[in-house]
Amino acid sequence: MAADSLVHDSVMDLLLIEMVATVSSADGDRDSAFAKLEAAGYRVGMALIERLVLPARTLVARDRQRFTDNLDIVKFICKDYWLALFNKQIDNLKTNHRGVYVLTDNSFLWLARMSAPVSSETPQLASLHTAFPCGLIRGALANLGMSAIVAADTGNLPQ
Repeated sequence: MAADSLVHDSVMDLLLIEMVATVSSADGDRDSAFAKLEAAGYRVGMALIERLVLPARTLVARDRQRFTDNLDIVKFICKDYWLALFNKQIDNLKTNHRGVYVLTDNSFLWLARMSAPVSSETPQLASLHTAFPCGLIRGALANLGMSAIVAADTGNLPQ
């Protein structure tokens, strides 16, 4: 990974940590904090997908055709969108062909440096740290014409 890419990763890590801390301390209510972080991610995801899909201002140097179905949209999220966000593609995509898609990132960067003061608080803190990325995905999907519920599973985090 290039040195300038590491700077970007560090900035995003610190920004997410501060966003979670600020929203959590201001609200006190975890559900309200989650909703605010997810809404911020949604707005950013809607704007970012515009930059990725529009040919005149594209970050991904390929011409995009209209997506023919939801699977094409999800594949775009797994490959190009995730690559633009995290410099890597999703590790695994599973579907039941009934509208449920499971995207797996085995080394999600924004959780790699997260730590809780007490190990028993890790799942709750991880949930808040995934609210913004869930919003990023939901916003991108919405802008591509796909209504979705996006949830993160952090069940296999170390304690």
